[in-house]
Parts: sequence; C-alpha cells; structure tokens
Amino acid sequence: MEDQIEVRNFDLKQDEVAIVMVPFPGQGHLNQLLQLACLITSSYDDLPVYYVGSATHNLQARVRANALNPSDIAKIHFHDIPTPDFTSPAPDPNALSKFPSHLEPSWDACMLLREPIASFLRDISSISRRVVVVHDSLMSYNIQDVSSLHNAESYIFNCISVFTFYCIICLSVGMSVQLEEELLKKLPSLDGIMTDKIRDRGASQSPYLDIRSGDIHNTSKVIEGKFLDLLAQVASDQKKKNWAIGPLLPTKMDRISNREDVCLDWLDKQPPRSVLYVSFGTTTSFSDREIKELAMGLEQSKQRFIWVLRDADRGDIFTEEARRVELPEGFEERVKGVGLVVREWAPQPEILAHSSTGGFMSHCGWNSCIESITMGVPIAAWPMHSDQPMTGFLVTDVLKIGLIVREWEKREEMVNASTIEDVVRKLMASEEGDVIRKRAEELGEAVRLSTEKGGASRMELDSFIAHITR
Repeated sequence: MEDQIEVRNFDLKQDEVAIVMVPFPGQGHLNQLLQLACLITSSYDDLPVYYVGSATHNLQARVRANALNPSDIAKIHFHDIPTPDFTSPAPDPNALSKFPSHLEPSWDACMLLREPIASFLRDISSISRRVVVVHDSLMSYNIQDVSSLHNAESYIFNCISVFTFYCIICLSVGMSVQLEEELLKKLPSLDGIMTDKIRDRGASQSPYLDIRSGDIHNTSKVIEGKFLDLLAQVASDQKKKNWAIGPLLPTKMDRISNREDVCLDWLDKQPPRSVLYVSFGTTTSFSDREIKELAMGLEQSKQRFIWVLRDADRGDIFTEEARRVELPEGFEERVKGVGLVVREWAPQPEILAHSSTGGFMSHCGWNSCIESITMGVPIAAWPMHSDQPMTGFLVTDVLKIGLIVREWEKREEMVNASTIEDVVRKLMASEEGDVIRKRAEELGEAVRLSTEKGGASRMELDSFIAHITR
C-alpha cells in the first residue's frame, strides 16, 4: 500500500512524460539501465525517471553504481515491487559450461512480476501525459499491459552489442551474415553459449516484442555504424525506430577520481599504460585449477596487473558470503609491487580510465567492452557464455582492438599458464600490442567525442528524448 501512496503523492504535473525503467535482474542489465536513468536525470532535469524491480535488485543496482554521480542517482525514483522468494544457490566453479545456471531461480521469480508492474504503470498513467517504458527484452512478457493503457508506449533497451544481436538473428533464421569471407570462416558458433532453458525463456518473450515502439542500443555509430545498418535490414519490423545512444557511462572520470580507493591509489604509482586490468565480470566462476593457471601466467609474464578475484554473483548478492578463492601459496608476496589482487567490488570504469592502465583481460560482457572501448583500452578477450563469444570476435577480429586468449571452439579445454603468459606479453609488451593499443586509443577518442554536443550519440539521445516528449 505504501508504494502506491508514494506514487500518487509524487509531484508529477499532469502534462509531464514519465519514464519507467524495467531491467532484467542481472548485474550487466541492471547497470546499463541505471546508467541510462542517470544520463536522463543529469541531462533533462524535468523528466521524472522511475526504476522498477525487486527491492534486492534495486539495492544491488544502487550499491554497485560505478562512476555515476550520486546526485543523479538521487533524482531517480526507485520503486520496489514485491517479488516471490527464490533460492540463491552458489555457483559451481567446476561445471564444464561457464553459463551461470545457478541464477535461474532468481530469473524465474522475475517472470512473475507482470501484475505488480501493470498496477504500477496504471498508477503512473493516471497522473501523466504519457508513460514511456524502457525495458530489457527479457522483460517483454512482464510489461505487456502497456498496450492496454491509452497513454503508454514501450521501447526495448538492447544490452548487448549490435554486432552480436545482428549475428544471432542471422544465424538463428538461417540468413547469411554480411561479413568478409575471411571473417566468416572464423566467426564463433552459437553452440554452448547458453542452456536450453534460457533459450526457451528468450523465445517465450517473442509474442510480446511487437508491443514496442522502437529500440535503444548502448552503442555508438562510431563503433557499430555498419552493423546498425545491417540490423535494420534484417529486423522483423523495419518501421520501428532505432537509436544508438551509447556509451551511456560518463566519459569524463575526473569528478570521482579524488575518492579513496586501493586500486586507484596503486595505479597512481605505476608508469603510463603499463598495467593489465584482469576481471571476468559477475557471472564467471573459475575452478581452483583455472585460478592457479591464471596466477602462474600473470606472474610469469612479468607484467604489472590488477586482478579482481571474485566468485560469480548469487541470485541475491546480499544473502551469504561468496566463496573465498585461494591463490597458489606465496603468490601475493612474490608479485608484491608488480601485481595487486582485489577481492572487493572494484571501480572498473575509473580503473579503465586511469592513465596507467594499458590493457584489460575480460570475459567480454558488453558492459565491460563498451567501457574499455570508450576509455581506449585494448582487450585480451576470454569469452565465457551468452553474447560474449560474438562480442569477443567483434573486439579482436572486426575492430582489431584486442587479442583472443582462448578460441570459443576450445571452451572446454583448460587454458594453461604459458598461453596466458604469451597473450599478456603480446598485448602489454610487444610491437603488435602497441599497434593494437594505438588503434584502441583512437577509437576511444572518437567514441568519447560522439557523446558530446553535436556528436553522433548525443544527437541520437536528443532525438529519442524529442520523440518521447513530442
């Protein structure tokens, strides 16, 4: 009841347009829609923005808000909707597939939110000129009641790279991917990227996709212009509008760089472009053997590094302690001064923006890739599941701003220390690595410019806002 009162009492002028964000409850999804919410609250003062999800996931989004201005977050109206209880099992670090199946109970629970979301939208609809719902494609079923409200419309927010989206559409329906012959030969397959259950969940959203009025992409024409054009050609409904408004993250990090942080303090003491940042996101669990090989590879490379060593998230990150991953005996002492191991949540965008950072070993989630691309940092690509193999290929073979650690076809093989050592040395301490780094820096500069006044992405964002406030 309290929630409804809060909505009804909110000082919303009858002629206002209200924007409602409905994310899917995974860190990479929560984060991107929070970034979009902040981009809107910081740029267009008069537009009220709601962020709708379970109390747990709304809190997760807030406590992990990297590089976002607290005053922009404070303007967002977080609306907690009651969510059925769900189990929150630990990840299995020894599973052959890296897909985070342990998160499925939390995803199942979020598929039961249609009614409370509909109720919230009805309340907002009654006091607004227009309600604009921006939602993850995996939440299409939950927001279907938009179609029954006379003053509501919805837009899908696409959390993956446009290249990946385009390739998956083509390969799923048997169309040919428009790439050079050499690239086509190397394009990763879709085998093993997800479980059948998740593929079915994606398919179950299909009947509700047509409700939307358009699509928003967290990318820039500077990065994926060609693939935005190709996507438009294969889209099922070519009348729907598309906006490429990314990167959503603030591109200037000076506002927060003065805060105390062990990673940033350590980076301040390192030479320019000398540090490899190593992090595999929030859904990757490594076995003890994999961790040992990675530790040995980093040590033998003799390159500086920051390694964020964390287990994959549980469905509810606030429930229980995550497993503490053990390193080979004496490792941290031996690498002291050269390497830093961090077990806490790390300020990734600020690390990537730091002048001492010269490379990023990544699982190639789109969040991480767009952050790295924006900051001009080349990537050692080690994809684990879902969209990551295609995104890794975009980085290494299409944009040519990275090196592959392990080919997708060899995903079930152990990556040994010598392979890791070779890739790290090549990226951080070779002429080939320098060429890749220069290319990454040039792309980053162009991407950052695209978000400024008159730039391609800023114009797309202004166009989207003009469209929804028409």
